[in-house]
Amino acid sequence: MAYQRLRDLREDVDLTQAQLARIINMSQPGYSQYETGNNDIPTKILIKLALFYDTSVDYILGVTNTKAPYRRKKEIYIDNQEIKKYQTNLK
Repeated sequence: MAYQRLRDLREDVDLTQAQLARIINMSQPGYSQYETGNNDIPTKILIKLALFYDTSVDYILGVTNTKAPYRRKKEIYIDNQEIKKYQTNLK
């Protein structure tokens, strides 16, 4: 289920796998393995994706159907400038 959510989220913001892979600093073939369900998604990547899509890891994994992110106790530092840039453009 997570792989379908990943694809849907990516398509909702009109990005290719290559574009998204670049944003989260990985290769397109590596990212593709997550969308096809061939590889499990590492925690670090799940967090990046949840922050990028402004949702929760639980939503990506299919644990909940609530797309809204959880309230965070403090701001999480995002060290990837590409994620910040794309988040700004999506709003």
